[in-house]
Amino acid sequence: MNWTNIQLIWTRELRDQLRDRRTLFTIAVLPLLLYPMMGMTFLRVTQFLQEHPTQVEVLGADHLPPSPALLVDGQFALAVCPPKEADLLRLTIRPHASELHSEAAARRFATDAIAQGQCDAVVWFPSDFAEQLAAFRERLGRGNGGGEPSSSDAAVDVPAPQLFANLANDKSRIAHDRTDRVLKRWRDQIVREILRSRQLPDAAIEPFGVQSTDVSEEPFRRAAIWSKVLPFVLLIWALTGAFYPAIDLCAGEKERGTLETLLCSPALRSEIVWGKLLTVATFSAVTALLNLFSLALTGILLFGRLAGMGVGLDVGPPPLISIFWLLLAIVPIAMLFGALALAIAAFARSSKEGQYYLMPLLLITLPLMILALLPAVELAMGSSMIPVTGLMLWLRALIESDYAAAVRFAVPVLGVTAGCAWMAIRWAERQFENESVLFRESEQFGLRLWMQQLIRERGDTPSPAESLACGFAILIVTFFGSLYIQSPAHWLGLARTILATQLGLVAAPALIMAVMLTRRPSRTLLLKRPPWLSIPLALLLAISLHPTVVLVAQQIQAIYPPGEEVLRAMQPLVDAMQQAPWWQVVLVIALAPAICEELAFRGFVLSGLRHLGSTTAALVISSLFFAVTHGMLQQSLSAFAVGLVIGFIAVRTGSIVPCIAFHLTHNSLSVMIGRVTSAASDSPGWTDWLLQRAGDGSLEVSYTTPAIVASMVLSLLLLRWFHRLPFEQSAEERLSDSIAANP
Repeated sequence: MNWTNIQLIWTRELRDQLRDRRTLFTIAVLPLLLYPMMGMTFLRVTQFLQEHPTQVEVLGADHLPPSPALLVDGQFALAVCPPKEADLLRLTIRPHASELHSEAAARRFATDAIAQGQCDAVVWFPSDFAEQLAAFRERLGRGNGGGEPSSSDAAVDVPAPQLFANLANDKSRIAHDRTDRVLKRWRDQIVREILRSRQLPDAAIEPFGVQSTDVSEEPFRRAAIWSKVLPFVLLIWALTGAFYPAIDLCAGEKERGTLETLLCSPALRSEIVWGKLLTVATFSAVTALLNLFSLALTGILLFGRLAGMGVGLDVGPPPLISIFWLLLAIVPIAMLFGALALAIAAFARSSKEGQYYLMPLLLITLPLMILALLPAVELAMGSSMIPVTGLMLWLRALIESDYAAAVRFAVPVLGVTAGCAWMAIRWAERQFENESVLFRESEQFGLRLWMQQLIRERGDTPSPAESLACGFAILIVTFFGSLYIQSPAHWLGLARTILATQLGLVAAPALIMAVMLTRRPSRTLLLKRPPWLSIPLALLLAISLHPTVVLVAQQIQAIYPPGEEVLRAMQPLVDAMQQAPWWQVVLVIALAPAICEELAFRGFVLSGLRHLGSTTAALVISSLFFAVTHGMLQQSLSAFAVGLVIGFIAVRTGSIVPCIAFHLTHNSLSVMIGRVTSAASDSPGWTDWLLQRAGDGSLEVSYTTPAIVASMVLSLLLLRWFHRLPFEQSAEERLSDSIAANP
């Protein structure tokens, strides 16, 4: 690539964007106005915020004991209700409510009164409340010989008052909470009177108190607050700031007809992408930084004003070092979001269509940002390898001066971020190299016309859109099926559930769509005779690769350990499989998934995705669908790696038969090894050189180091043999290879 060309495109696009008033408003004016206006509005609104009084009805007030007094002159006594609270509690007292002698009658009255707005809460005292309470105090006071009450004397059933409220209504809930605090203070007064009658101090019910001391220093408390706010604002505005310039640079130029002129220039497509990418990343970084500056300045002034008003929000300014860390992180963030926005904008036919694509990107990115804000999520090896989430947690550690954790996880965080940015840039380059993407024509959509087109213009294999639709359909039906179908603890019920899921929810959608949407279902599902040597070598590859797969799965479980509840829930299923005949387990656990999942993911889904023009992208996407269908996260991650290998075999052999052989062998090995090593005393002697048990005495087994090394070497040799097989490319793949060879 020529840096001069990239620089020329970069400066040209920057100049054009700076001439656009809408872009300038979004990038510069809006951040500087948004947060001050929000702060000013908040201060104005707080002037009108006040606590409103609530209406409470008291039923059976004549049944209250004379001492300690709960009601004085139609209000709660000052001893149990301070004046500030008394002003917010307006009482309506019904001393003689003979018709409300039972709890059921009081409940009906309270329900109707609250629903009609006559009151917000109702307190009901039983007719024998004072008598029972007096009897309770008398028995405690009578004692038992040496002054200690007997257990039978203490076990007096005092009828409890009832506090009725509609907790679904905010005002009624507030009345409930206020009244509940008053009743608890009154109950404490009764307890203190009983203690005094027994000549015991009040401290008898609370012999000691717990004093909480915050050992953190004030700068670290400020850093803990800003470390959650600043990275979130940085990422959300970096994404927003990248998307709108990207739409104008791609979809906008399509509408203006200026993109063709740029493509006809001597600059390479990759140079055009990098020039536009630097422009989008620049606006992304500037937008995020201006929003951070405006937010921090407004927050400092606003919290200072609120602290002066006695609200108690003394947050203070963020640490100065946090500015350096945010400036350091803005570069990879802007490049990542800029490349994603550029690739999506290149796919859009118009600016209006491009704006619709912002919501899916936000829906994918926002949960990753929110995940980093959860209290239970910490910077660890597992969370550091989650895109966006790991970066936010890493920034939190840096802002909070937890440099030990930041240094420890810097490599996985920056590696994952750099890898995601590189893949996004490569995706953007592929979008610009494909003219069928750049110059798609706008079309009117009609359901009837679309259905007719699907049937009339069927191809030998499905389109990428149809493959994606099949993959998502399988994910959706399997998700709802897992919620509806309960996994039984006995083997026959478990076998029926697995077979019904595989046949009805995985294989059926692929088979139906292959028949309806393609002209040659056999070619779509790769139902052809493979090279004769590929089947035994696929079996051998599954055997040789299994130790490596087990090692990867164990490392995944070490990084993302499953919870105890998950393990307890799975244990009955494992026990059921251990007790079932081995051939039934192989049939249900190994053979059925091997056939059904290969027909779906390496058949229909992979065949259509190869029309994207990238074999690698087709393998990755089909493996993602294959992985997500596995319920547990740990299983999904290892299934993704296995799916890549099986997809590679499918592409190279052009047949699904070796894939089924590999899948069947792999699942069978997992089942049989678990059965062979299920009991420590029953393990055959020949397994000692191949398998080893965990050092903690558990029944978990793994392969020995020589077996793993031999597994890797033999697997690489077998994969190389499959790689040397000639294979048939799709038209899009041939075109993509020719463009790559002749840029």
